[in-house]
Amino acid sequence: MQHFAIGVILPGVGGQRRDGLTLWEAARHLEQAGLDGAWHGDHLAVGGPTLDAPVALATAAAATTRITIGASVFVPAIRPLAWAAKQIASLQYVSAGRLVLGVGSGGGPEQWAAAGVPYGERGPRTDAALELLPDLLTGKPTHLTPEHGPVVELAPAVEPPPVWVGNASSVAIRRAARLGDGWFPSLISPEEVATGRARLAELASGHGRRTPVIAIGGTSALGAGDGLPTREEIAAGISGGYGRPLDEVLDIPLTGSPEQAAERLAEYREAGASHAVIGIAGGDWRTQVDALAQTRALLR
Repeated sequence: MQHFAIGVILPGVGGQRRDGLTLWEAARHLEQAGLDGAWHGDHLAVGGPTLDAPVALATAAAATTRITIGASVFVPAIRPLAWAAKQIASLQYVSAGRLVLGVGSGGGPEQWAAAGVPYGERGPRTDAALELLPDLLTGKPTHLTPEHGPVVELAPAVEPPPVWVGNASSVAIRRAARLGDGWFPSLISPEEVATGRARLAELASGHGRRTPVIAIGGTSALGAGDGLPTREEIAAGISGGYGRPLDEVLDIPLTGSPEQAAERLAEYREAGASHAVIGIAGGDWRTQVDALAQTRALLR
């Protein structure tokens, strides 16, 4: 049976304060529980307290020895490209090659304005990053623009990490097929994964490439008891936050027992996914991680 890996989004600043744990402790707990990765998002100015993604992931790398250190997702286009490459190379170096780089072009216009980058340039800048990062990371002299830009040579050189292209859109599938090692959609159904996988395989074949791996982003609140959000409550938040019909997202949250979560994730595995990156939607973070570790064991 195909291996299925489960990583978890590290707790944000508010979650750390609420549950009395540091980022270092959270990453260490993930590894000791037997899960596969510690992940962190990349947010600049979102109206609430957030940590810088490379700093948070470097902390997770220092706290662990085995698990993946994952960006969910890094936004290279809001940075000067050489600076983005330097951050990525540094993370790959300090984690001893354990980085998986989710890449996206998301965040609202406010984030792009805070970075001083026009929102309308996010697509071309993301494509340029995906095209040039492999040479920058391996230390090759690289023109930052095709015709007459400066030549940059970064050191130390590193092995480029796997790049998973975030988002479920047709644009993201095309990027993943042409330039990515993985496709990384979030909050979609197994049926949407299967449809996307077929298109991904078709496009990758046209580029003479193997079909990229598929990782899904999800959300969970496992167990029962006071204070845990219901599936309906979590789905309502997804519906409101992403402007999607409630009935379309009602089955997306993982709730109930580890056995029920394993059954649901097995549907994603059957559809072609081999990884899940889960954000904790409620409950004590450590307890939720332990429940996901049980889920992983059941999937094996």
